[in-house]
Amino acid sequence: MQNKGLFRVLAILIAAACLYQLSFTWATRHQEKKAEAFAAKAIETEKLKPEFNRVLERDRANYLDSVYKIRNRYFLDSITSKKVFLGYTYKEVKDKEIKLGLDLKGGMNIMLQVQLRDLIKALSNNNQSEEFQKALALAQEREVSSRQDFITLFEQAWNEVAPNQRLSSIFGTYELRDKVKPETANSEVISILRGEAESAISNSFQVLRSRIDRFGVTSPNIQKLGNSGRILVELPGVKEPERVRKLLQGTASLEFWPTFENGEVFGTLQQANAIIREHLASLESVPEQTEEVAEVAKADSLSVTDALKKEITAADSLSIDEKAYAKQNPLFYLLQPSIYNNQILGGACIGRAHYKDTATINKYLNLPEVKAVLPPELVPMWSVKATDDSETYYELIAIKSALRDGKAPLDGTCITDASISYRSTGGMPCVTMSMNPTGAKTWANLTAENIDRCIAVVLDGMVYSYPRVNAKITGGNSEITGNFTVDEATDLANVLKSGKLPAPATIVQEQVVGPSLGQESINAGLISFLIAFILVLLYMLFFYRGAGVAACVALICNVVFLIGSLASIGAVLTLPGIAGLVLTLGMAVDSNVIIYERIKEELRSGKQLRLAVKDGYNNAYSAILDGNFTTLIVGVVLAIFGTGPIKGFATTLILGIITSLITSIFITRLVFEARLSRNKNIVFEGKATRNFLTNTKIDFIGMRKGMYVVAVAVVAICLTFIFTKGFSYGVDFTGGRTYVLRFDKSVSADEVRKAAAAEFGESVEVKQFGSGTQMKLTTKYKINESAQEVDEEIESKLYKALGGFFSETLTQQQFTTTVDSPNGIISSDKVGPTIANDMKRKGIWAVIIALVAIFLYIASRFKNWSWGTGGLAALAHDTIVVIGFYSIFTGILPFTLDVDQTFIAAALTIIGYSINDTVVIFDRIREYRRLYPKRTLKDNINGAVNSTLARTFNTSGSTLVVLVSIAIFGGDTIRGFAVALAIGVLVGTFSSVFIATPLMYDINTRRENKALAASSAKKK
Repeated sequence: MQNKGLFRVLAILIAAACLYQLSFTWATRHQEKKAEAFAAKAIETEKLKPEFNRVLERDRANYLDSVYKIRNRYFLDSITSKKVFLGYTYKEVKDKEIKLGLDLKGGMNIMLQVQLRDLIKALSNNNQSEEFQKALALAQEREVSSRQDFITLFEQAWNEVAPNQRLSSIFGTYELRDKVKPETANSEVISILRGEAESAISNSFQVLRSRIDRFGVTSPNIQKLGNSGRILVELPGVKEPERVRKLLQGTASLEFWPTFENGEVFGTLQQANAIIREHLASLESVPEQTEEVAEVAKADSLSVTDALKKEITAADSLSIDEKAYAKQNPLFYLLQPSIYNNQILGGACIGRAHYKDTATINKYLNLPEVKAVLPPELVPMWSVKATDDSETYYELIAIKSALRDGKAPLDGTCITDASISYRSTGGMPCVTMSMNPTGAKTWANLTAENIDRCIAVVLDGMVYSYPRVNAKITGGNSEITGNFTVDEATDLANVLKSGKLPAPATIVQEQVVGPSLGQESINAGLISFLIAFILVLLYMLFFYRGAGVAACVALICNVVFLIGSLASIGAVLTLPGIAGLVLTLGMAVDSNVIIYERIKEELRSGKQLRLAVKDGYNNAYSAILDGNFTTLIVGVVLAIFGTGPIKGFATTLILGIITSLITSIFITRLVFEARLSRNKNIVFEGKATRNFLTNTKIDFIGMRKGMYVVAVAVVAICLTFIFTKGFSYGVDFTGGRTYVLRFDKSVSADEVRKAAAAEFGESVEVKQFGSGTQMKLTTKYKINESAQEVDEEIESKLYKALGGFFSETLTQQQFTTTVDSPNGIISSDKVGPTIANDMKRKGIWAVIIALVAIFLYIASRFKNWSWGTGGLAALAHDTIVVIGFYSIFTGILPFTLDVDQTFIAAALTIIGYSINDTVVIFDRIREYRRLYPKRTLKDNINGAVNSTLARTFNTSGSTLVVLVSIAIFGGDTIRGFAVALAIGVLVGTFSSVFIATPLMYDINTRRENKALAASSAKKK
């Protein structure tokens, strides 16, 4: 080996660089432990302060948690610019550590879609023309299945709906008066809209980033995905997803409204009650509605009817029959008026209602005949918080809207700063805000006009508070109160301070992983890694004895190089990434197996050890490079088309291929050279493995027809199941919401399914996920709706349906957040239909591109399309069998076999691994044809396959050992992935020997026979 000194130095330098890079992870953990100790000490100090006693008992836990987060972050912020390790600041050290994905660390991964439809509506000043509304609806319908942006889809829809009408008639608004003139062409208007959309997306990105920076999450990540209008947000360690949803989706439409007094509205509500009674009687649907409502009231100990019986005057006396009262007073049966001891209460609250009845009350009050008797300026809005501890009843506030334009006299654009503070009386958290000069002037006038009346603070259509004005407020400094918790006040202040979203941003994809599941994933990944590592070492020692030791040294170096490389490029380590790391262990020794088997052949031919080692390495390079390059193609395709954890798997796979080549070729060679230089022997086999598969003379070509029949039969069976039984699709490809639920005792999937279906009113899919205490539930309930209220509604329904399955009672908060309990929802995924179609499309393209790329590489590398055809046919066989495995055994095996992104990763990995084996056999056939040109093609192929049989067995065996380790110890999330890969390795080995090679033989033989026939005919 020439320049072995140089290679030795390079190996030492690479190892030192990797260890140096890994040291930053240790340094980061060391500083974070110091921050945790500092925060814990701060909590003990806080408890001794007099101010702590002013915090209400119910808020103390949240208060202390807030103090802990603030002090923890304070410590880390204080050392951000300080040098803490090897001359680097904490910030620089943090940037260099190994980053864990959310599936390992826990947290939220969210994709937000800026709703350009709403932006276009706003730019048109909410134009109601029939053509405009049709074009919007058509564009929205096509957006689900199209890859084009919404502006382009709207342009296409407009040209279909109103081909001869100018868009300037729609967008010639006051706001766009300087850009859109009556004569402006449609193409120019679209260009203007596109510019406004890009600006809105950029502004939304800035606003969201500002909110996230203030949320207090360590190492958040936010990135804009091109010009698609999508924004990806990763928040490690978040335990309260509902807070994040509110923070990210809230448009921050803060408004200050004058209000009606309750007494000004009560008389009209009585008239409305009578009108609603007549309306329902005319529909002849009162019995069904009132029966249903009566059941709710009877079940509720705080029945609105019971309160009304005591508080309504004699003229409105109730019938003893509750059903009759509900029929007589449909509005007041649901909405309890603000009355006490027969006196109309003051303030802006006109009533309170059970949360289940708020939608019905809204319908009643929006009836045209009801709106005719209510004050024209009246806009009823519900309070954001419930008035009782059971969070059941909400207040209805009488907002006074201006008839002129319906806009609030003052909005959030005037806010210059906002922060949380505590009131001197009671210690209740509130929000202090400051206004700009214009806002301060308007606020002074508004408060002066409403002395001794209420002004409502409204955020995104919900009333946060409605304090009574005692005097004119000047200076622009005010306080928002509303019985807030610490978290609620903090979030409100953050939203006000970071600004208003120019267009609504809705969550179209979401993944939530609880901290307990994240820790379990880490443990499972580490266990599978260690076991696989030990098994591979033992496997190599068993088969190759002394040479196996060199392979073990190379494998250890490979692990250090790979993890160090991941840290150096800032890659995120995910659970599939750990699977890729473990899989790399098995694939890493493939090159060693190829080299060792070649060296053993050279030794059997009579060469001396030093020459056999040299020739063995030289003759193995071609097969090693070809095999790894084809797998590299698959890794690149996965990196381009994969998302989230799958991209992490691809990154690990690519780096693993590179580091495996370096270590298997150079590190083992350095070990061998070191022994040879000291004239020490190297043993390549033990007694049990001596001459293993070395003298086989199997007629593989002669067996090909029988193997063709077997392969066709297996493919036929798989295709039958694929087209009849089909698959269980994951939410990645269908859209929907998936929840992994953990119970404190074993439960039945059928029981969980029935309970959930009864609550949702439609079928849900429930599968056991790991042990009998874990279930995976998938529903498409309201998947086309992305409002935050829908997420809360679904979680509430799950709690109602499944809360009784726990031995110990859980609150809804414990069930949904896992902050206070390890049970309940431990992870969740939400994928909107648009994202699902994108993923499905990317998955299909990934498989097609990988197959085509590999075919072109093989055909060019072996300078004959027949070789590429044989390899492609084998890959098609392997892919169909693995897909068929998913179809046949889904719902049968005790782990998930959903067709999703992980499925695509498995299929592509199998393609890469299978072609690796095929390439090695092809390479040996090419070598045999060069060495033995007078032998027939059949003899050369049989000789080549027999000579590589030991290599084929050992590479497959070492990889299977790893995959079995992942399947058993790697955790429920990737168990199906590992089993599919194991099936793929077995099938790939079969196809390389019995499909790719024989098919290549048949094609070449047919071509040669045709050429001979043509030559004979020409001679005649």
